[in-house]
Amino acid sequence: MATYLYRLGRFSFRRRRLVLALWLAALALLGVGAATLSGPTSDEFTIPGTEAQQAMDLLGQRFPGAGADGARARVVFAAPAGQKLTDDANRAAVARTVAELGRGAQVAAVTDPLRGAVNQAGTVAYAQVTYKVAATALTDADRAALLGAAATGRAAGLAVEAGGDAVQEQGGPGNSEILGLLVAAVVLVITFGSLVAAGLPLLTAILGVAAAVFGIQIASGFADLGSSTSTLALMLGLAVAIDYALFIVSRYRHEITAGRGAPEAAARAVGTAGSAVTFAGLTVFIALAALSVVNIPVLTEMGLAAAFAVVVAVLVALTLLPALLGFAGRRILGRRGRDPEAVGAKPSAGLRWARFVARRPVAVLTAAVLGLLVLAVPALDLRLGLPGDNMAGTETTQRKAYDMLTDGFGPGFNGPLTVVVDAASSPDPAGAAARAAGVIKSLPGVVTVSPPTLNPAGDTAILQVIPSTAPDSAETEALVHAIREQNGALREGTGADLAITGATAVDIDMSDKMGSALGPYLAVIVLLALLLLTLLFRSVLVPLKAIAGFLLSVVATFGAVVAVFQWGWLGGLFGVDQAGPVMSMLPVFLIGIVFGLAMDYEVFLVSRMREEHVRGAAPTAAVVHGFAHGSRVVTAAAIIMISVFSGFILSPESFIKSIGFALAAAILFDAFVVRMTIVPAVMTLLGRRAWWLPRWLDRVLPDVDVEGEKLREPPAGRGEPEHTGADLVGAGR
Repeated sequence: MATYLYRLGRFSFRRRRLVLALWLAALALLGVGAATLSGPTSDEFTIPGTEAQQAMDLLGQRFPGAGADGARARVVFAAPAGQKLTDDANRAAVARTVAELGRGAQVAAVTDPLRGAVNQAGTVAYAQVTYKVAATALTDADRAALLGAAATGRAAGLAVEAGGDAVQEQGGPGNSEILGLLVAAVVLVITFGSLVAAGLPLLTAILGVAAAVFGIQIASGFADLGSSTSTLALMLGLAVAIDYALFIVSRYRHEITAGRGAPEAAARAVGTAGSAVTFAGLTVFIALAALSVVNIPVLTEMGLAAAFAVVVAVLVALTLLPALLGFAGRRILGRRGRDPEAVGAKPSAGLRWARFVARRPVAVLTAAVLGLLVLAVPALDLRLGLPGDNMAGTETTQRKAYDMLTDGFGPGFNGPLTVVVDAASSPDPAGAAARAAGVIKSLPGVVTVSPPTLNPAGDTAILQVIPSTAPDSAETEALVHAIREQNGALREGTGADLAITGATAVDIDMSDKMGSALGPYLAVIVLLALLLLTLLFRSVLVPLKAIAGFLLSVVATFGAVVAVFQWGWLGGLFGVDQAGPVMSMLPVFLIGIVFGLAMDYEVFLVSRMREEHVRGAAPTAAVVHGFAHGSRVVTAAAIIMISVFSGFILSPESFIKSIGFALAAAILFDAFVVRMTIVPAVMTLLGRRAWWLPRWLDRVLPDVDVEGEKLREPPAGRGEPEHTGADLVGAGR
């Protein structure tokens, strides 16, 4: 592989104008295609195979006007102190507010809060607003109309707050990518000491992400894609593109200061560092494409789109970047004109740290592993759920509405259960629905069950069940399972079936599905990564060590997330107002993203160690010097990622906070504790055994030559000496 990539890098450098023109032409074509061929995106969120989804689909068929999959808002009214909502003035104010709510462009129906939705004291009531479209399809104008109607009631002296998914603004990429680019620019300038060297990774990252996003937009014209499909592609595309370019540019500068001519330096940088980039990109691709194992359409689409962005990032790094290096000329070295890794340079911090670890590998390894295991202890109490209004900030209208409902009616009113009775095969549909209502009402934990509502065809009924406990409590989850267990007896007695849907049931089913998918997902990415890393490093122990380190960093991250967001430790520091379950999609997202980035860092560090080993260095020296060469790149990449992800912690939304915190913590643990502490310690202890490979496996595996051993002898037809300084002087012309 190194030989082929060497030739590709040399061609791109020498024919830089042609390569740049081809990329710009491709980008222009993709841009035109995105503008002309893209189709509308879908806002539908489905969880195939779950009872909640099946019940929702049935409602869509049997109750087409019920808005089963539409957005919902719950508008809560509270009377002033000493008054009741049934007082004439307050009743009139409620009526005006309800009328205003019904004028919303996408509103399907509004219930009257004074008819059956008032607490016994007459002080609190709520109106249910159902929309024709899903929450993701609501516009800012729709939400403004909802909140404006609430202001009508407030003007009359009532306390009026609104909750539900219709109130939640749909978060977009925001300014996080811009912040990430600014942080990356600062880190790259510090790392390279050159504006040109720092600018190349940023430029190639922007061009690569633009090409990937255009490609995704074109795909939307031929397939149904979700509106959030490109979000992960945008975030990870920037991340890996900067990482890959940083690695190749760093190697190119090293080759230049070693005395090689510019074309030869570019060819060798792509042949060696480019090989590592290719395999790193493959591991990220595997982790993202494997999200399809979870069988949730939105995750599959996001994973495949992000995997496509990673492929584009690799292609850009291997072709466009060496072409731009040709245009950069000597400016790539900056004012210092030297490489801190060059022979005779002052020992770097990475070299000093590697020597320290090599002198005390057992103590360092023990301390690092024990520290991560201690951090992982809270993960034993991990509970999954979806973010609700109870997790919103205390100053938000969603949280105020949640608290008002809890005070006025009880916590269960914030998470009603929708029970669907399918009585199409029953001789007495109305009787079957009534029997289902009676059975459910007798279960412990049920406050009330609404009278059955039959559809016009008379073959399906809806019941609303109010539990006595909060939507995210273990007791409510147990109640949902208890209701579902009644289906067998109901079918035997009446021929009807019951199923539960609604936000609370969707939350429970989503959490169960994500929890059950973790094992298969981990198995797929770990198995494929083991095969890939074995091929890359020609070793059995190094891939096992890489996977074990990744698992350590993940469980430590889960522990930190549980401690902060579920237990509430240090909640004030991170702006967590209310502790609660961890977002159900977070573990799978975390595993996929962190696995990809962790393997990036592993490949960058260990490939350089193997290169030193193959070229004859003693085992410990290979570890120390290989680490010294790769640590600057990994440090810079990790700081960029941590800074970008930490920006999400500033979000007012709890689940966005948890995502930012989890990703920042995971990169911190994996890059600095696992890859830069545990890896050199383990490699030092293993010595030559680290590169052990059974002879039969050695014969079977193809030799990809990632360390560039074949480049030590000039390939036939190369036709240029390695050590010519004149090439560098004219490289920019």
